[in-house]
Amino acid sequence: MWSRSKCVCFTAFMLIYVFYNPTNSGAVDMTSDNIDMTLASNELVFLNFYAEWCRFSNLLAPIFNEAADKVKEAFPDGGKVVLGKVDCDRQTSIASRFHITKYPTLKIIRNGQVSKREYRGQRSAEAFVEFVKKQLEDPILEFHQLKDLENLDSKKRIIIGYFDRRDQPEYDIFRKVATNLKEDCQFHVGFGDSAQAMHPPVVDGNNPIGKFLFNLTLGTPIIVFRPDVAVSHENDETYKGDLKNFDELKIWVQEKCVPLVREITFENAEELTEEGLPFLILFHRPDDTNSIKDYKAIIDSQLLSEKQNINFLTADGKRFAHPLHHLGKSEDDLPLIAIDSFRHMYLFPNFKDMYVPGKLKQFLEDLYSGKLHREFHYGPDPSNNDVQTEAVHVQGKQTSPPESTFKKLGPSKNRYTLLGKDEF
Repeated sequence: MWSRSKCVCFTAFMLIYVFYNPTNSGAVDMTSDNIDMTLASNELVFLNFYAEWCRFSNLLAPIFNEAADKVKEAFPDGGKVVLGKVDCDRQTSIASRFHITKYPTLKIIRNGQVSKREYRGQRSAEAFVEFVKKQLEDPILEFHQLKDLENLDSKKRIIIGYFDRRDQPEYDIFRKVATNLKEDCQFHVGFGDSAQAMHPPVVDGNNPIGKFLFNLTLGTPIIVFRPDVAVSHENDETYKGDLKNFDELKIWVQEKCVPLVREITFENAEELTEEGLPFLILFHRPDDTNSIKDYKAIIDSQLLSEKQNINFLTADGKRFAHPLHHLGKSEDDLPLIAIDSFRHMYLFPNFKDMYVPGKLKQFLEDLYSGKLHREFHYGPDPSNNDVQTEAVHVQGKQTSPPESTFKKLGPSKNRYTLLGKDEF
């Protein structure tokens, strides 16, 4: 028979379990009383931040509740996934904590860590359920021999782990990091013989990674970053930190997987626009990898200090033909570089000047000082020999700089209620 103390403990456990893994229909109401435990006790939490007075929130509410019920049917076990909702008028501290600037906002929390990307996909019950199922898939692909790694996509940034066994604590940490960052990198893993094959004799004594691998004892896990070599000049790098420290490994992987120069697509344009930083964009032909490599190398070596002030991006000039048209350019003029300030677009006059030290930096400084805008309206500053921007000519006359085209890809007025800075 159970002792009284055991019964009390069991009852308390069941109450906590039911409270933080509710079984009632619809999305779970999140409050300051239950949100921390919910985030800590579930692999995935999908939150809908809403306001009752917001029309878009009211349209989404029944759809999100329907999705919550379907997700509960698909994943009945506790600790896996919860769809929750936050009434931002009642739970202002939670809204502030998650930096909510529009309604409704859909955020993802994996293993207690907030994803930097919001959900911006289709808003239907079916799409939400499919999204959750995809999020809960194993983020790591297993390989069984080293030659399987030869055919990996050279345009993707990849993290590869080598472990003796799946039940190693280091692998649990690796998997949690992969779950949180799978949108930024591909993750691959090998066990047993595949892992031991990564401890070969050093062929190239000048290879620091080879020396590092050689010095490892058999049975020690290895985690390696493989860059997107088709579009960058980076090299492989091996993690040398604490393999049992989640935060340390996550920071290292994030630094490797989220490059200084990112590719803008129609799928991530809203997210990038919402960051609020101007864009410095290389428009390139789809098959032009050399320009991308050189652009990335120059940004990394000359403009690293500017990463807090501007987003460095590349764009497929064929897919983004509309901004080129606004600049008075076409695919035949690629590659070219431009700034989108979210007010106007400014064209870097000569792509080859990118290779001249200081030219791109001066281009950015001319943006910050207002010189680009001023010269478009009033012509070049007197006695100025610095880089001049190229004006767009229509019927032989200089015009104002074209309006930003990327700001139109930001949060839609037909999808969100956007909040003013002083509304919280």
